[in-house]
Amino acid sequence: MISRIRPDVRAMHAYVVQDAHGMVKLDAMENPHSLPPALQAELGQRLGALALNRYPAGRVNDLRDALASYAQMPAGFALTLGNGSDELISMLALACAVPPSEANGFKKAVVLAPVPGFVMYAMSAQLQGLDFVGVPLTADFELDASAMLAAIAEHQPTITYLAYPNNPTANLWNDEAIEHIILAAGEQGGLVVMDEAYQPFASYSYQNRLTRHRHVLLLRTLSKFGLAGVRLGYLIGPSVLVAEIDKVRPPYNVSVLNCEAALFALEHQEVFQAQALDVCAQRALIFEALAKLPQVHAFPSQANMLLVRVPDAQKTFDGMAARGVLVKNVSKMHPRLHQCLRLTVGTATENHLMLTALEASL
Repeated sequence: MISRIRPDVRAMHAYVVQDAHGMVKLDAMENPHSLPPALQAELGQRLGALALNRYPAGRVNDLRDALASYAQMPAGFALTLGNGSDELISMLALACAVPPSEANGFKKAVVLAPVPGFVMYAMSAQLQGLDFVGVPLTADFELDASAMLAAIAEHQPTITYLAYPNNPTANLWNDEAIEHIILAAGEQGGLVVMDEAYQPFASYSYQNRLTRHRHVLLLRTLSKFGLAGVRLGYLIGPSVLVAEIDKVRPPYNVSVLNCEAALFALEHQEVFQAQALDVCAQRALIFEALAKLPQVHAFPSQANMLLVRVPDAQKTFDGMAARGVLVKNVSKMHPRLHQCLRLTVGTATENHLMLTALEASL
């Protein structure tokens, strides 16, 4: 019966996916572009020829190699795959959930991250029996380096997440602050995960700095690359670390369909790179248009979304939905996000409809 379900699980709220039927869907940071018809047909033929009656086998290794090449993985590093980056976040929590004992002062392992941030850091920590510590960003959504360093010293986190760019604030953080945090976490024996889900739209990556530290992992996903429906994430780090994390990966966690679709996309990465460039160009046009709305404050973005503050987030959200445009009301996620909406960058047509609906709904 329901009493057998963990009390903390019963007290949780499920991850909610908004109903987007019949709407201009700009709530989930998806790539708004689909494959060209010729590539759709080619991919369909490849997927149709797969041996769906067999478990995934060597083709997964081909995908690891292709991703390692795409991400320019350094020598001495390794890569593991997840069913989206969500599964990799859960795998990290599971692998690091050292139970309380006399040796660790009967304390739970801790996951630490700036907030507001990606909700799965806290949710995965809770589900795997770790404590989560959120350190508030500054009022303008920058890292509070001194607060982060104090929290690391106090809680000695097993995992510290730094999203680069961050969700939902869409910004990159100061390099010097990041390095101080990475060094402090390492001195305490903890791991740091640089979450680069939005890397295709950002002007900087931590990839070329990975070899500076042996306790830093790079987390990425193909969802923002353009394959949100495929559900494929990957984690890069020193081989000795990745080998341990890979032990908790469920067998055959990446299907043959997902694997082949990802390989196909990487073979045609120039198509997706062109789509990302279009998204960045559209992002600049949206930001320029938002600057002309006196009731709206738009925050600079390095992702495929923009965070905006409006006088009344719920009223504006409802008004936009009534006009057929679905965005994300994040105003209740954290006090720092008071009266904020998150707008995904869409196609030129979708963005025009979004801006029209936003202005009419203020």
